[in-house]
Amino acid sequence: MNLTIDVTNKENSAYVVLSGEVDAFTAPKLKDTLLPLTREEGQVVEVDFEDVNYMDSTGLGVFISALKSTKEHDTEMKLVQMQDRVYRLFKITGLTEIMNIDSTVQGGM
Repeated sequence: MNLTIDVTNKENSAYVVLSGEVDAFTAPKLKDTLLPLTREEGQVVEVDFEDVNYMDSTGLGVFISALKSTKEHDTEMKLVQMQDRVYRLFKITGLTEIMNIDSTVQGGM
């Protein structure tokens, strides 16, 4: 499956809606879209995972890079509407402790 990325920009925020799978094939596209958004000082980047049903470690790497970028550029990133199976990947790796992830987790299939 492919990955669709829709970005809506407002003043100091960007709302990123992902749909599909985040894996070794789609992660570069996500990284090319997400990282520039985290480099705008004061920006809040909200990533909506509601329609992401699969993510592998390559996808996690993109979000780790984005987190580092937020620290370097004084921006903020929130991950919201995450499916249970994707949330578990963040939980197992301990990223739920260091990333701002909405506690409302959607049921998985």
